[in-house]
Amino acid sequence: MKEAYPLLDQSDLTRFQDIRAEQVTPSIAELLNQARAVVARLSSASEAPDWEHFVQPLEEATEKLGRAWSVVGHLNAVADTPDMRAAYNDNQAAVTEFWTELGQNLALFERYKALQASPDFSSYSQARKTIVEHAIRDFRLSGAELADDKKQRYADIQEQQAALTTRFSENVLDATNDFGLWVDTEQELSGLPQDVIHAAKAAAEKDGKPGYKFTLHFPSYYPLLQYAENRSLREQIYRANATKASELGANPDWDNSAIMRELLALRREEAQLLGYAHFAEVSLVSKMADSPAQVISFLEDLAQRARPYAEQDLQELRQFASEQCGLNELQAWDVAFVSEKLREQRYAFSEQEVKQYFPEHKVVAGLFRVIQTLFSVSILPDHAPSWHPDVKFFRIEKDGQLLGQFYLDLYARSGKRGGAWMDDARGRRRIGEHIQTPVAYLVCNFSEPLSIHGVTRPALFTHDEVITLFHEFGHGLHHMLTQVDDLSVSGISGVEWDAVELPSQFMENFCWEWDVLQEMTAHIDTGETLPRALYDKMIAAKNFQSGLQTLRQVEFALMDMRLHSEFDPTDNSTSIQDVVDAVRQQVAVLMPPAFNRMQHSFSHIFAGGYAAGYYSYKWAEVLSADAYAAFEESAAQEGSSLSAATGERFRREILEVGGSRPALASFQAFRGRAPAIDALLRHSGMAA
Repeated sequence: MKEAYPLLDQSDLTRFQDIRAEQVTPSIAELLNQARAVVARLSSASEAPDWEHFVQPLEEATEKLGRAWSVVGHLNAVADTPDMRAAYNDNQAAVTEFWTELGQNLALFERYKALQASPDFSSYSQARKTIVEHAIRDFRLSGAELADDKKQRYADIQEQQAALTTRFSENVLDATNDFGLWVDTEQELSGLPQDVIHAAKAAAEKDGKPGYKFTLHFPSYYPLLQYAENRSLREQIYRANATKASELGANPDWDNSAIMRELLALRREEAQLLGYAHFAEVSLVSKMADSPAQVISFLEDLAQRARPYAEQDLQELRQFASEQCGLNELQAWDVAFVSEKLREQRYAFSEQEVKQYFPEHKVVAGLFRVIQTLFSVSILPDHAPSWHPDVKFFRIEKDGQLLGQFYLDLYARSGKRGGAWMDDARGRRRIGEHIQTPVAYLVCNFSEPLSIHGVTRPALFTHDEVITLFHEFGHGLHHMLTQVDDLSVSGISGVEWDAVELPSQFMENFCWEWDVLQEMTAHIDTGETLPRALYDKMIAAKNFQSGLQTLRQVEFALMDMRLHSEFDPTDNSTSIQDVVDAVRQQVAVLMPPAFNRMQHSFSHIFAGGYAAGYYSYKWAEVLSADAYAAFEESAAQEGSSLSAATGERFRREILEVGGSRPALASFQAFRGRAPAIDALLRHSGMAA
């Protein structure tokens, strides 16, 4: 059966080349049956629970289902087809139902509590104690202690939420894929870099049409906003992006308005079933932050600190727009364009100039060099079946021993969800004498290599895209360098969500180091490494508009927290837009137009894991900036931030321990003290 149904074959890496949509339903059905049989046996067992005969077989059974379903979800995200989408949707309810049943299984809940109370528990490793404690917490959060009628309602809520979040994502993807802005002549594209024009021409040719095509995929639409001198084109692409999947979008079938409100209502009802006032309280049970009030206070304090810098940023932008660009009224579709012009004038360089120094092969090699130097590992090319010809595969070794492997899928394409992410393909765990090594998906949406006059040029990355790659690889390192042998807390598993961004944001800092950039840059035409003069300009511009950028992130985080704590979706006298507008009135200095509906494609909180948790980016940035300060201290003594000794401590105290202990304990073990906000403010150019 494994041969016919590759999702059932978990003996090695996933056989992506053999997976067909019609195989999904029988494969998932078989794994659900297997998992339910194990659950039934363990639930009715009469002997006292122990690790080997209770926790371990339960983890093994659920891991098989989780890995197979992860593959289906991954394919739905990176290679969306009507058949695979249908297969995913057809099976989602059954998978959700199983996890809900498992979370509400009172017999298993009682056995976990008995295990915690047993004499053997005190001799367990910290990782295993944490797993048991997390399991008991999660049973309570899954409604295990609810009355039967409330359990059924809780289960219905989970199934409805799963379907709605999927529909939300599909609407965003369909609205993104559907849009095309067609331009007839190159004269209309004045100001755009040649590689962007070539990409637009290639996109049109792929559709069998003349002219130039721009889409809502980031590498296509953002350069139009940033460089196009044609204001009408900027407005068209901005409006399309800002209204996608909303009531103002092109297709009413893709409007996420009702989905968002229904999701918020279901989350609120779930929280109240569990005895909480609102979903934000539920969300924070498993996070570092203590309460929604603490989070809101943190965000408002950060907004207050950033506001003077943001007001200055905006004043300078408006003045430059009026005096240098002839724009007496700065519109939302002018901001990226005017900002780029101001940056070019103030710092005498453009992002496009910098981009020429970042061909893909040099960037990837430079990233690998940083990791190999810091953490004393080797990254080598490897081979595995994949879902697209552009996907590459690598392995990480230490002293000749395999630690982990990863897929690298870098380019934007139709049928691929936007954004960038790391996902868990397989987690680390011990199976007898054997270690199952972790495997990660690393996914981005960068511009692909271009063929110009029959010659293929390497993909060129903006510096922001380089930072994104380092960010996602930080997540990957957290997943792959773990040394924890128990699945539920190895890698990123079990890590508090508001600390999970620590390694990713930490890695971003190396993209600004001179010795790092020297090893990962080569001009596309001359091969010259990044000149010192250009680097100095980049450093000078590093915190360009950091006040505005900080307020933007605070705005999103406050919007998220208020929607999940203060907003009552059953009260028709108020709307989601009312909450969005109120938050902007409170913290924003740069107001988007009234038609802006960014929340309708805010997948982080409506279709991802960041509901009442988007603040995690700023919360974890305090930790990551402070952690990186240790490398700055090493650089002052050693001459380079690539300190193998400091990297070894970071690997040992942060990356290797995964979720086996509280994130704060890991941070304190690395830094020797509690985190402080000073480094974040200094890195953002907002220190007093």
